[in-house]
Amino acid sequence: MGSKGALSLQQTSLLLETLQGSEEITFEAVATKFHDVIPKSEHFKACCALTFLLQDPHLLLAPQRLRALFILHDVYKGEPLVSHPFLSFLVEAATAETVNPPERMLALHLLSSQAESGSLCKLLAKKTLSGFVSDIEPAAFNNLPNRDHMLRKHGLDRPTSQAGASCFKQTAVLSVVADPEKEFLDGLPMETELCYQGTDAVREKTAAILLGKAGLHGFEAPYVRPKPPVLRTTPGELKWLLPTLSHKLLWDSHMCADTSRVSAVREAIARAFKGPLVPAQQQQVLMELEDDPKLVYHCGLTPKRLPDLVENNPLIAIEVLLKLMNSTQITEYFTVLVNMEMSLHSMEVVNRLTSAVELPIEFVHLYISNCISSCENIKDKYMQNRLVRLVCVFLQSLIRNKIINVQDLFIEVQAFCIEFSRIREAAGLFRLLKTLE
Repeated sequence: MGSKGALSLQQTSLLLETLQGSEEITFEAVATKFHDVIPKSEHFKACCALTFLLQDPHLLLAPQRLRALFILHDVYKGEPLVSHPFLSFLVEAATAETVNPPERMLALHLLSSQAESGSLCKLLAKKTLSGFVSDIEPAAFNNLPNRDHMLRKHGLDRPTSQAGASCFKQTAVLSVVADPEKEFLDGLPMETELCYQGTDAVREKTAAILLGKAGLHGFEAPYVRPKPPVLRTTPGELKWLLPTLSHKLLWDSHMCADTSRVSAVREAIARAFKGPLVPAQQQQVLMELEDDPKLVYHCGLTPKRLPDLVENNPLIAIEVLLKLMNSTQITEYFTVLVNMEMSLHSMEVVNRLTSAVELPIEFVHLYISNCISSCENIKDKYMQNRLVRLVCVFLQSLIRNKIINVQDLFIEVQAFCIEFSRIREAAGLFRLLKTLE
């Protein structure tokens, strides 16, 4: 039964077969064979297996160790060196004094080729194992860098490099432990039925068994977690064994409330949009609004329907607008009232509103300007004279009640009076203006 995260038996056999061969085979050919037999999804597992084999000096021959190091480099040659998952292993192989000099030189070449340029990597890939070893000058072995220098160069000297590893993994015992007092074959299990046909065959079989059964992570110390003790109970907790809770019903006082008043007011306002209500109906609506001012928010009035209510039932319109003075929509109602067609009822509504509450002064000024403009644009002389009289009476009422400051509109109102001086009310308004100068 293979360990979790390990290669299958077939993949292990193919991996070990990749490391075999003549010393005249180039590194590039070895890497190509590796990519042919090991799928890309299993590359990381295969590289973990190679690092496992390289940790013991007896499992692989010197040529096989060189091929394994090159494969570790070749699999991740397209990535930045800092993101190489086996960078620390390559640095260790290049600096460990226990590693054979050719292996150290190859690890140094691989680190340099990936860090500097791709041309060095291609040049190294074309070499054979025997050619690489023969090209090494003896003096180069005396100039190998020390471990501290390489760790600083590749940023592996920081303590955060081992921050993710648990203390159990750091103290784990490797699956392969060298025993200098015994022969290499001592201790192998008899049930493996190894055929001792030579040292190479035994070594390959041993490597296959270790990869398949021993696992790659070694033997970690068990994480002993004692069973937590049972907490002592307190007398206050026993009541929850047999809880006796008395539930009380909470009634909603607004549930099933009488909505007949709301319906009656909505129906009356709907009729008020279409035509004048009889005095009894008007009085009923005004009484309901007086008893419950919040009914104004449910009566169905909108800014768009306000002109209909003003023209047909100005008294109800005045009462509704007074109840809506604290509403967030009151500005919209004022805007509609200012821009609606001028009439006796609209002036009555504005006049009553100015007497009851303090309206925004800009609203009053705009309404007066619209009234004067409406009088000037009417073609029918009879209707024009009638509206001029209404406007003059309206302005005199505002001035006498000190609703407006006549100086703010003095020029515009004076021009209006002069234009319609033939009308008695306009002449009276003009005289009133003169007395206020």
